[in-house]
Amino acid sequence: MIKKRITQFNPQSLPNTVKPLLDIVFWLLAAVAAFLFRYDGNIPLETFPGFMLMVFGLTGLKFLGSKLLRLHQHSWSRTSFRDLGAILRLLLGVGVIGSALLLLFGPSIRVARSIAALDMIISLSAMVGLRAGARYWHENWLDRGVLPTRRKNVLIIGAGESGAMMAREMLRHPEMGMKPVGFLDDDARKVGHRIATVPVLGTLEHLDSLVQRVEVDEVVIAIPSANGQVVREIVDKITANKVGITYRIMPGLYELLSGQVDIKRMREVEIQDLLGRPSVKLDTDSILGYIEGKTVMITGAGGSIGSEIVRQVCRFRPKELILFGHGENSIYQLERELDRDWPDIEYHSVIGAIQNGVRLDFVFNYYQPQVIFHTAAHKHVPLMETNPEEAVFNNIVGTKNLVNLAIKYKVTHFVNISTDKAVNPTSVMGASKRMVEYIVQDAARKANPGQAFVSVRFGNVLGSRGSVIPVFKRQIQAGGPVTVTHPDMVRYFMTIPEASQLVLQASAQGDNGDIYILDMGEPVKIVDLARDLIKLSGFEPNVDIQIVFTGIRPGEKMYEELMTAEERGGETRHEKIFLAQFQPFDTSDLESMIHRLQEAALRSDHYMIRQCLEEFIDGCKLDYSQVPEDMDLRKTRV
Repeated sequence: MIKKRITQFNPQSLPNTVKPLLDIVFWLLAAVAAFLFRYDGNIPLETFPGFMLMVFGLTGLKFLGSKLLRLHQHSWSRTSFRDLGAILRLLLGVGVIGSALLLLFGPSIRVARSIAALDMIISLSAMVGLRAGARYWHENWLDRGVLPTRRKNVLIIGAGESGAMMAREMLRHPEMGMKPVGFLDDDARKVGHRIATVPVLGTLEHLDSLVQRVEVDEVVIAIPSANGQVVREIVDKITANKVGITYRIMPGLYELLSGQVDIKRMREVEIQDLLGRPSVKLDTDSILGYIEGKTVMITGAGGSIGSEIVRQVCRFRPKELILFGHGENSIYQLERELDRDWPDIEYHSVIGAIQNGVRLDFVFNYYQPQVIFHTAAHKHVPLMETNPEEAVFNNIVGTKNLVNLAIKYKVTHFVNISTDKAVNPTSVMGASKRMVEYIVQDAARKANPGQAFVSVRFGNVLGSRGSVIPVFKRQIQAGGPVTVTHPDMVRYFMTIPEASQLVLQASAQGDNGDIYILDMGEPVKIVDLARDLIKLSGFEPNVDIQIVFTGIRPGEKMYEELMTAEERGGETRHEKIFLAQFQPFDTSDLESMIHRLQEAALRSDHYMIRQCLEEFIDGCKLDYSQVPEDMDLRKTRV
């Protein structure tokens, strides 16, 4: 329920014509007070002409200076240190001019030289006091005018700049229904101090006891630099109390449009906050060098990774974008986003399939792309186990078409998006992506001078299509159960923006034929991810929402690898990007194998596709349980 607004004076509503008049009145009073102070309350009659001259002269100088600095346009109810700085500059200027004039003409008009300095000090006190009072009145007016019947007690984790600004916002906007009752900070030296009148009650170790003792309703995590482990520990301590406390997080400053912390930008703690690592630092100069002013083509542009790469590329001012994709709806949605967020970026949407070489040739010839990010691929492991021919057509043959045309039309940078499932693959999808890496490496050997063909390999991406997070969320919304394949299954995870930014950075390394590996941090148990997501949704795992283990699906591994032992290579110029070493292979053997795979796919020979992949890829061990029982007979008839 909301209380009825109490009608009363609001200083924020003061018109710009009234504020200068109030200042003039206080300037006149300040000049009179300066004389009274200097002459101990008894102004001599012989100084009266000089008194009148200085009172109106100093007031006139202040008025002119105020107009020049546009002080009348400054909000009194939102007075900041910048506003006070403008006032100080005005009065210092008037004080210096007044003192200089009195030094020259003071004896002749019988006015003490200290009058100008005294007037400056009194005027400063009056102007600052007037604005501070207006701001206090405004905030007090809000506090008494429109308030929820009860404000939530909020404990802020982090007494740094973000936490302090958050507390001030809550105090300025009581209508939000949030009252800061204290801070917790990992710096014990801050304990006992007050920030924006709010006390620092303890360190993070005191969280358990404080949420009970202070009757906290909500916890706000205001540590933008906190990594996933710190956020996880805080959330675990909050949920361990089981008292219905809600918790939210302040995003890092890099996420905010203006760089200013705003109470409205608090959001629920999300799963990526628990897994998060420090934000990616990009070498923007090197990325600008190969994207700025270029025609950039993104295959699979409507997908999770493809669309995020489009967003990241827009930051580096390309000449135009070619949005190539098979799904018309996702491309349409991306168009609307570009129109809204990047109206100055020219783009062309092309609906097509990379398997269609003739269509691709027309696109390359017409648009003349210079940089290509290849994200189009079939990536669902279980689906490709039962439809391996589509993995061959789309992933292998489609990539072969792309690299051939990239060489023909002299594309300068070709960047292939790969996966950790390509390492020692146990699935058709993973094996097909390993073949794609071979194809890109082979194209690098055939490349013209000035061309670079590279692959970037990383693990699972949080929130991407087909990832476990959207599946878990839907299961939780439905009341459970949440299904996990195996209690010990682990995966590497990365956020979509982080992966996309590192792809751009890796491709800026510019070394033809390399395979780059992104630093994915530590692997995470899928079951832990499920438990965390259930907690973040406000439920208790295996109490409110059950977790059920369904068994490993065909083609899946218990854990993924980012590179084989033989591939372990060196570092690059970027701390989160590594280089894989690889053994050269014969181009004619690769061409022959691609032809055999294509022939087998045209016959829908699932058995032969697996055999060919195992034959060509070291460490590849595929599952034949999904091959239909009559596949051998069908293969014999062909």
